[in-house]
Amino acid sequence: MLGALLLFWGGLTLGCRGEKAFLRRADDSTGRCTYSFSVASPVEAACPDAGGVPELRAELASLAARLSRLESRERGIGGSGPRGNEAGDTWDPQQTASAARLEAAYSELLRVKSRLEEEKVRLEKEKEELGRRLESSAQEITRLRANRCLPGGEGSGRDPPRAPGKASRWDPQPLAYQELQSERTEVPVSRLLEETALGRPGGEDSGCGELVWVGEPIVFGRAESIAGKYGVWMKDPEPVAPFTRETTWRVDAVGTEVRQLFQYDAAEQLARGYPAKVHILPRPLESTGAVIYRGGFFFQPRRSRAVARYDLRGEAVTAEREISGAGYHGQYPYAWGGYTDIDLAVDETGLWVIYSTEKARGAIVLSKLNPETLEIQRTWETNIRKRGVANSFVICGTLYTVSSYSAPNATINFAYDTATGASRPLSIPFENRFRYLSMVDYNPTERQLFAWDSFNMVAYPVRLSHA
Repeated sequence: MLGALLLFWGGLTLGCRGEKAFLRRADDSTGRCTYSFSVASPVEAACPDAGGVPELRAELASLAARLSRLESRERGIGGSGPRGNEAGDTWDPQQTASAARLEAAYSELLRVKSRLEEEKVRLEKEKEELGRRLESSAQEITRLRANRCLPGGEGSGRDPPRAPGKASRWDPQPLAYQELQSERTEVPVSRLLEETALGRPGGEDSGCGELVWVGEPIVFGRAESIAGKYGVWMKDPEPVAPFTRETTWRVDAVGTEVRQLFQYDAAEQLARGYPAKVHILPRPLESTGAVIYRGGFFFQPRRSRAVARYDLRGEAVTAEREISGAGYHGQYPYAWGGYTDIDLAVDETGLWVIYSTEKARGAIVLSKLNPETLEIQRTWETNIRKRGVANSFVICGTLYTVSSYSAPNATINFAYDTATGASRPLSIPFENRFRYLSMVDYNPTERQLFAWDSFNMVAYPVRLSHA
């Protein structure tokens, strides 16, 4: 269209001279489209000298102005670049809209890429920080173990040396000192309080007593996946070779087919989350009431009122027995739920099972079990409502209960003595540091409470009185 206009205009201006005009269109050195046309002069054989004819100058200036206006109009009609539309092209509004959408999508991709790069930098920083914390914990474990095992029973230099051959014992002088020790110890380490705990076999303070104090929780490890929201971890107080008192066991209890029993041969493996072996149970378990005792893993099979013994060496179930009348799968759980109807426990005297029945109307029933055959040897019916407490454990034949699974400042609120058949209220402070206590068990050899508190495996030092 532009070419036709130029030809028409050229014909009008030069028609009187009867000469033929030639139109040319080409890109200049900058890529712009330029138009030019020429006509032979009918009267001049050559161009005049500098200065020219005034009429020709005016005509050329007018021509340049009109060419500029035509070029601007062409770009305004539909040209997307400096060249505008070629002859014969038409302007398509859909193409313009598509181009705009593509530009918007490209801009959004650039923004997403920028956000992802920022997130990558943040995650790398977190990874470095976690690596430093893990390395620091490992070094602290090594240092504490070395201090514990120095010849002659010497500590890290902060405690006075002990006489050779004298057994370690808890110093009852200042109770605040024991609490301070648990406060400053924040790294996972096996039997961290062995030097100060009560009642080691063969020591001066061996023997049973009543629970009078529970220290602050010490974190031993953490479950990272959602399956570890609640679970159970334990050590065998009377291990059978090839297992030792250092061997730690763990079950992540979230799920409907819980079959994995993780074995850790050292505290460092537990802290890093790398098991030495994973046992696959022949039947899924239910709840967090399992325990390890004398080379056996004792658990409640899913949707049953039975108790089973899984032999850790033979990797097979060697005994199973139904607890007559026991509620199961949510009939008489602890206050937090979790199908904790049947809870197993170990103390200085052996293996116990804690449950309730319809006959007991929801009150806790406590039975002593034979660890080989799982036969019930004797049963006690308490007056403590099972749904009214968060958890329970047994120490020296006495059942103790925890008041709340979520309150940060809970208490050990009841005790039931199987020797007298009487219960009594208590108010021993008990800290739920992470606000979701799903398991508490006593280890008579470690003289500690093992607990699972919202992904965290923790231990509480305890103090017993003596008759």
